[in-house]
Amino acid sequence: MALKKIFSGSEIIAAGLQQKLEEIDIFPVVKNNLQAARVAGFGNIGQAVELFIEERDLPKAEKVIENFKMNL
Repeated sequence: MALKKIFSGSEIIAAGLQQKLEEIDIFPVVKNNLQAARVAGFGNIGQAVELFIEERDLPKAEKVIENFKMNL
């Protein structure tokens, strides 16, 4: 399973994109760096959440990702 990063940014925006992808049966892997840093006792600045999808789902997801980013 090869993963492709499709988003880095805030947790709130990532959740919105995740929801849009799940509506078309694509379930992204969420890497929450902010949560991981907090549990470890460290702070974190910058791109806190990353979304990844399988490369085979990329063609199906591209239009949803593009439309989502255009409406931010």
